[in-house]
Amino acid sequence: MKVTIGRCLLAERLAERGMSREKLAADLRMRPERIGDYIDNKRIMPLKTAVAIARTIGCNTEELYEFE
Repeated sequence: MKVTIGRCLLAERLAERGMSREKLAADLRMRPERIGDYIDNKRIMPLKTAVAIARTIGCNTEELYEFE
């Protein structure tokens, strides 16, 4: 089965939790611009980053992207 990664849903997950990308970046010790790159679909999160983000905001890694 082939899976294609679609649109990043991180902005939606952050909004649901009332968290800013700057707060997430600070919690993960990342640059806010990198978080913005994921949100704007300029970069796909590496698995390690996706797991860290999911754990930090309290969701499943599969909730961070649309899949086709």
